[in-house]
Amino acid sequence: MTWSTCSGKALICGFACLLISSIFARSEQRKDIEYSNVAGVSLKLDANVPDGPGPFPTVIIVHGGGFTGGNKQVYVTPIFEPLTRAGFTWFSIDYRLAPQYPFPAAIEDVDHAIEWVKAHAAEYKVDTGRIALLGESAGGHLVSYVGTQRDPRWRVAAVVSFYGPHNLMGEYEMRQRQKKEPTALEAFLNIKTFDAQAFKRLKQASPINHVRKGMPPYLLLHGTNDELVDYQQSVQMCARMKRAGDSCELYTVEGAGHGMGSWEKTPAYKQKVVDWLQQVMAPPPR
Repeated sequence: MTWSTCSGKALICGFACLLISSIFARSEQRKDIEYSNVAGVSLKLDANVPDGPGPFPTVIIVHGGGFTGGNKQVYVTPIFEPLTRAGFTWFSIDYRLAPQYPFPAAIEDVDHAIEWVKAHAAEYKVDTGRIALLGESAGGHLVSYVGTQRDPRWRVAAVVSFYGPHNLMGEYEMRQRQKKEPTALEAFLNIKTFDAQAFKRLKQASPINHVRKGMPPYLLLHGTNDELVDYQQSVQMCARMKRAGDSCELYTVEGAGHGMGSWEKTPAYKQKVVDWLQQVMAPPPR
């Protein structure tokens, strides 16, 4: 009898959990929506809009690809399902790629995406006071850089950066130690040779050099065995933000390399992102 009663409770609980999960998972997917057009270049995004009246906390997702490749449906896809299940409105964006469109083109595109999302808040059930940026790799650099800006048009409530290169001078130096050509940096910054002017551009395009008091809270996620972007990049960015009086948390994935695809054996990072976003973007008490 005791076993039967416990099983019944477990069964009811299981059904309840499934029901709650299905409620949060219901959403509408919209594809290939133009958010900006720059000199004839159409920039598009995909959207996920939860069921219900909203407005909902919102995440703008920026893919990686070494500044020269990638698109809104690669590299960042592992984070789609956790955000959908948690009831976020989210947008995954394309942006102009180097070398055809060097810095600051991609930064400007992320800015345009923020403006577009805010302008279309009612249609997509966006809570304009609870918009976060999330990027990985090159996209992690872009969202970290945009988060340093002062213009209120591009103000966001939070920034999540997966293994982003925050100090491009440090990235160049790591490539030198590895005896590898820093071709992504050359393309991104339109550098022909690494001279004094090139080093100035590396510093100018580095988020760590624009840290200031009053930035939104950051969550940085990084694997300790990252072979492309040194783990210390995130350690140093977080330390710099804290010295400035800002909020930054570093989530370390021990032994992990570069790319969400290599993190599937440590999926706890997905829940960490959701929990952190829900905490820092909690609606104000009524």
